[in-house]
Amino acid sequence: MDEEVRALTERLRRESGGTAAYERLAGPAGHDELAGVLIEPGQPLWAREVAAFRLGLAGDRRAFEALVLLLNHRDPPRCVSAAYALARLGDPRTARAAAALATNELRAAYALHPVRLLVELRAPESVPALITALQRRLRPHDPYRRVALACVEGLGTLGDHRARPVLNEALAHPVLAEAAVHALARIPAQR
Repeated sequence: MDEEVRALTERLRRESGGTAAYERLAGPAGHDELAGVLIEPGQPLWAREVAAFRLGLAGDRRAFEALVLLLNHRDPPRCVSAAYALARLGDPRTARAAAALATNELRAAYALHPVRLLVELRAPESVPALITALQRRLRPHDPYRRVALACVEGLGTLGDHRARPVLNEALAHPVLAEAAVHALARIPAQR
């Protein structure tokens, strides 16, 4: 079993109290039953997360909205599981949604996992969104250095020449300088 799936399973089993309802959703429940959990009023968050995660891994696009909401949750483990499922869902809306979350200044504190998801997706939206998010993090005394660092590392991974200017700006920030040097080294020279 993949480590992400194991961590999610253990966390949600604890949250649910190991109830029979949890065991059903985590095991034999079919796709229609799981999709019903996502729209049925009064469902606990752990149940919605189990349902969305399982549907996402199965490529069932009915999980998309729930997974995007979880990707933007204040609880990092929920964001991690949502990003994992979204990366496997195969929904063409995923990159656009992740880009919107990564660049939303009102939710900058929760942008780390959308940034990482954009890098994994390697979608056309990825580089522009990471550049925008990083530019905003280069302000003096910005509190979201982990987001900035994820952007720098991600831009290096993506290796797109459009990232050179913002990565050069990042060199002036001591917390980001070393990562920016490595990221710039990964971008092929333009011809």
